[in-house]
Amino acid sequence: MKLKANKILKSLMKSYFADLGQAASDPTQKVAWCTSVGPAELLRAFNYKVYFPENHGALLGVSRQASGLIPLATSRGYSSKICSYLTSDIGSFLAKRTPLLDAYGLEAPPKPDLLVVNDNQCREVEEWFGFYAREFKVPLLVLRTPKFLDTIEEHHLDYLQREMLELLENLEAINGHKVNRDSLVETVALSARATGYWKQVLATARNKPAPISFFDSTIHMGPIVLMRGMPECVSYYKLLLEELQEVVKQGGGTVPGETRRLYWDGMPVWGKLRGLSDVFASLSTTVVASTYCNSWVFDSFDPEDPVRSVALAYAEIFINRSESRKEDYLVRLCKEYDVEGIVYHDAMTCPYNSNCHFGLPERVQARNKLPFIVLDGDLNDLRCFSEEQSITKIETFVEQLAQ
Repeated sequence: MKLKANKILKSLMKSYFADLGQAASDPTQKVAWCTSVGPAELLRAFNYKVYFPENHGALLGVSRQASGLIPLATSRGYSSKICSYLTSDIGSFLAKRTPLLDAYGLEAPPKPDLLVVNDNQCREVEEWFGFYAREFKVPLLVLRTPKFLDTIEEHHLDYLQREMLELLENLEAINGHKVNRDSLVETVALSARATGYWKQVLATARNKPAPISFFDSTIHMGPIVLMRGMPECVSYYKLLLEELQEVVKQGGGTVPGETRRLYWDGMPVWGKLRGLSDVFASLSTTVVASTYCNSWVFDSFDPEDPVRSVALAYAEIFINRSESRKEDYLVRLCKEYDVEGIVYHDAMTCPYNSNCHFGLPERVQARNKLPFIVLDGDLNDLRCFSEEQSITKIETFVEQLAQ
């Protein structure tokens, strides 16, 4: 299915990385590294060019370079059992080899002036960024987020706001001036609009047939990860939404002859996106929704209260919530997207985003009666993934659904 947005996406990503490359060679421009679900809005309000190492980790996975680079990180004492984003990215740094060169002409990621971590995802991000803080001898600022909450109470939110205000104070001290409030308000407003469109883009898959799949969305999600707070992000998702709505009007679907609909929980297997997409398509099955892509839907951004709303938005994410909250979320989305089964990806090096370790699939099944399978694999380390076994498991699962 050809969309104008596909071509624009390539141009948009190229422009984003070209801008980073220019900033890296211009001493008057500042570069901040930020975790993927971190306060990019605050950094952009201080005119930082923002780089996301987790995106680089995904590129290492997609390009299938990760498995060969991980041993370089383990030689430095980083276990092969921890996040393979971390180990492959550090391995890339040590090897001085990056997929950014072939994709965007950058010989290396831009050197940071500052690193900012929100620990809302896992411990690894702080250890990961800490490595680069030591290597580049630059400040590392860390936001501490309460974990595993059923609901976020006012006292949690008060604490989160204080964390954000302390971050702002540190940024003001480092930059030698107060934040431009108008710039902050505008940046948060742009993030709110962009994530609103992204939510609607994902929701088009509620239609039958679905005009977009989980595998499509992992590609289209690039701007919402990298460009929140930028007008280009808003324009892109507005266009993509309009095109998908037109596909729906014409009765088109991303999988020809769609007969089955599934939900994907957990991380993508980045090095096998195309292969897995083709397997499901060959079975006339669309993976219509996912926990992962919905993690960049933020309903709380409010330009009227930018600091507090950003604090709330980045604490509400799925990975940071309790098991009962996750259970309710999965039951709700499976109903909204009218799926017939769930695929749980048990990523070997990402236990925080693998939701099949504490009985969650069984509890969800008891509530919604949907069958499920668990695929063993990893986000980046393909040594943990058996393609043959996974395909067999998927084919058997879909055949059982048909019966």
